[in-house]
Amino acid sequence: MDSFDVIVVGGGAAGVPLAVRLSEDPGLRVLLLEAGPDARRRQDYPAELIAASMMSAAMPGHPNNWAFTAQLTPELGCSMARGRILGGSTALNGAYFVRARKTDADRWAAAGNHEWSYEKILPYYIRLEKDLTYGDAPGHGSSGPMPVNRVTENLSPVTDAFYEAAEELGFSYEPDKNDMTSNEGYGPLPQNAVDGVRMNTALAYLSPVRESRPNLTVRGNTVVHRIILDGDRAIGVVARTGRRTTVFRAGTIVLCAGAIKSPHLLLLSGIGPADELRRAGIRVRHDLPGVGKGYTDHPDILFNWVPRRRLDDPWLPRLFEGVLHWTASGSATSGDLEILPMLRPFGRAVFGPAGKGLLTMAAHPLATLRGMMGTSLKRNLDQLLHSAGLNLVVALQRPESRGELTIVSPDPDVHPRLRHRYLTTARDRERMREALRVAAGLLRSKAFRPYVKRFGEIDRKTLDNDALLDAWARRHIGTAFHTAGTAKMGPAGDPEAVVDQYGRVHGIDGLWIADLSILPDVPSRGPAATAVMIGERVADFIREKA
Repeated sequence: MDSFDVIVVGGGAAGVPLAVRLSEDPGLRVLLLEAGPDARRRQDYPAELIAASMMSAAMPGHPNNWAFTAQLTPELGCSMARGRILGGSTALNGAYFVRARKTDADRWAAAGNHEWSYEKILPYYIRLEKDLTYGDAPGHGSSGPMPVNRVTENLSPVTDAFYEAAEELGFSYEPDKNDMTSNEGYGPLPQNAVDGVRMNTALAYLSPVRESRPNLTVRGNTVVHRIILDGDRAIGVVARTGRRTTVFRAGTIVLCAGAIKSPHLLLLSGIGPADELRRAGIRVRHDLPGVGKGYTDHPDILFNWVPRRRLDDPWLPRLFEGVLHWTASGSATSGDLEILPMLRPFGRAVFGPAGKGLLTMAAHPLATLRGMMGTSLKRNLDQLLHSAGLNLVVALQRPESRGELTIVSPDPDVHPRLRHRYLTTARDRERMREALRVAAGLLRSKAFRPYVKRFGEIDRKTLDNDALLDAWARRHIGTAFHTAGTAKMGPAGDPEAVVDQYGRVHGIDGLWIADLSILPDVPSRGPAATAVMIGERVADFIREKA
């Protein structure tokens, strides 16, 4: 049995920043537990986790991918890529690094979480970033660990055409997508990638300091099974490394395992909806009805198109350069729709050079089969069929649909059930139709005319008919893997709240959560930058209050 002052469970987007910030106090003994490998240096990461132009680690079967399964709709299952290595999902995502909107912060604060107002969180976004475009200009930071980069020169012909097409359709240019008060327009995408290298949180925060922090212990390949409770206080965790089970004790336990694993750990420990726990054969330690309930994610669809000639540079070190946001017709929330042009075909991005993704799947057949269980075979075959074309990623940024995470077994190796319930509201369907039609309009523009041969998976009849388009969208719906809100923050009187606004679990002393699960809902932009900010923010709360 080992004892520490703080145990941080999960070395991902929030966990690494939190552990590094807490360990700045040399008198505080911090243990960081990561289920995946402890990658100390850049060369310890597989090439597909370093190259920002590759996402083959997102394929089921990859050893650094949890590969959860979610039901996007009752008919359509999907493999959920989540990182299982130091750096978490920042080591395998699309390097999209855009802040939440001011309207997001205002909404969270209005729900009883005044510590998450725009004025309170802006300094933490500034503190975490090293902005390579704006430096220390007002609202930006130049001395933080996370590099923030934008591509503004020598653009891909796809990006050039996309910008021209957006202007042709009447959209304006938005140069700074990390200006939280701005909400609309096309412009360069902030990314945590530099010179083709995906800079995950472990490379940015941990690698530069770990040799000089004897009070910070990092253990990789260590899967936490449950939290140890003494009455209504958390005093440690039970974890497994290989076949060895170890008990770690600390006065403060912080779950940073992400919006799927953090609530799963609560449930495995008997903290959650009492009836659900009993059905799963788990002893109820604390009835907390909101665990896993009412989460949100960004629904998206790959709008496939076939170019007249090959447009992607095989040596292009990135997947994205620009993005468009605009407000849906009649929407009360500005900037609630997004289109993101992919610069490489799906096949080259996901399968990688020489079919790296397929080789990984072949090397890990059992893990691949587990990751594919519950997913749609037809959907997977359709993606393979159209993998040589290019795509516009079309997404809802403020979905009304709410999902549910449910535990099904006391066995920690059995994943929880995820039901996203995408497109269950008329408003979500209406906005997705508009987004798809705008995507078609961009590709039919004068700017894209020299490049577009045809649309890959949709015809004009479907685009022009609401009922046909709704049915097509349900068959092709995907997810951005941006799950948030599975352990929401809120006042003690809120029946859905799991933690207070500082990240402390209601009713359990010494137990905190610091990741995307605590947000009341998903941010209106990709949440990676916000997850890092949460780690920074909660680290300060712990130093002040624990």
